[in-house]
Amino acid sequence: MRQIKLGQTTWVHFKEPDADDVLAVGKKFNLHPLVIEEFSTPTLRPKAAEYDNCLYLTIHIPLFDAENKTTYPGEIDIVICENVLITSHDKDIYQLTDFFEELKGDKKKRDAFAEKTPGALLHYIVEMLMESCFPKLDHISRKLDYIEEQIFAGNEKEMVFEISVVKRDILNFRRTMKPQRSIFESLAQKDYKLIERDLKPYYQDLIGTNIRLWNNLESAKETVESLEDTNNSLLSNKLDMTMKILTIFSAVLLPMTVYSNILAMSAEIPFGKNPHAFWIHFAIMLMIALVTITIFRVRKWL
Repeated sequence: MRQIKLGQTTWVHFKEPDADDVLAVGKKFNLHPLVIEEFSTPTLRPKAAEYDNCLYLTIHIPLFDAENKTTYPGEIDIVICENVLITSHDKDIYQLTDFFEELKGDKKKRDAFAEKTPGALLHYIVEMLMESCFPKLDHISRKLDYIEEQIFAGNEKEMVFEISVVKRDILNFRRTMKPQRSIFESLAQKDYKLIERDLKPYYQDLIGTNIRLWNNLESAKETVESLEDTNNSLLSNKLDMTMKILTIFSAVLLPMTVYSNILAMSAEIPFGKNPHAFWIHFAIMLMIALVTITIFRVRKWL
């Protein structure tokens, strides 16, 4: 457990808290047993619950796993008490940790937040985390541009996997972001006693940020689906052309094969005693191939 003093507000910050940390903070700030339980239990959905002396929130922030190339939700547990803000997270949310360390090491920045209440500090933290999502969307946009270039450069097969990876990334991003809007709407519309009324417009602004993120995700989703359709069409066209060439090749060889089999079944091969018999039969087979190709062209099959 680490904490810093910002004027009248104390910010208590946990990273990967153990049972002793949770019990200690619960006892120190007289937290409700349900809040202590929430600190120890992963929550899949965002949550807002008001108790006698505190407000408990759970939000999720999209984090990127570079090894698996996908986005996953990072849970943040938040408790607002009188003049106290408590934050906790299990995953490495570097934006939050860096901001805490920055305040702890810079007195001028601490002084800049000296007048902020826990509710105002919470708004700043959430806004910072939401704004940090836009560079991740920019990364997705650059990846989509790269995929588009590779598709039209003739690398359709290689892009099948890349498109699937980006689609999964966008899907997980959407699954993380969409439910958070309900928490922001709750903070902006409900009268929580520990959230000042004059902060409601600021929390309303977070809804706008969430909508902007969602609109960008919708655009990315439509783009990757269009690229996938285009990629599949080009792959299908290449496959059709390959099958067409193989079919024509087989059709041209078929009459020549029949001719050679007929010669093999004959007791006496025509022109067999001619010293140029091989070239005669070879010329006949070429003529058969040319006739077959001519028929294909007349029928417009080529």
